[in-house]
Amino acid sequence: MLELAELPVRAGEGEQFEAAFAEAKALIAAAPGFRSIALRRPIAPDGDYLLLVEWDSVAHHRDGFRQSPAYARWSALLHSFYDPMPVIGYFAEDIACST
Repeated sequence: MLELAELPVRAGEGEQFEAAFAEAKALIAAAPGFRSIALRRPIAPDGDYLLLVEWDSVAHHRDGFRQSPAYARWSALLHSFYDPMPVIGYFAEDIACST
């Protein structure tokens, strides 16, 4: 399962956000059901960051990590950078596509 979120980091706070994220990613990586994480920097000035997290299941994210003390620390590190708060989406495995 893939979790996707566009992270609307306030203008001028990208460097501080990236430093906080470098610390925060260890918190999520230790969560049961975690598979991988990627953060993409925007190309356009003041664009949103893109967060992609792979989990074994939605429950591992929603009922596991988001209910854990690690998530409280994650929130403390990162949520103050967002305006507004991100919307999170969940997606199933890849669909085979032919060309």
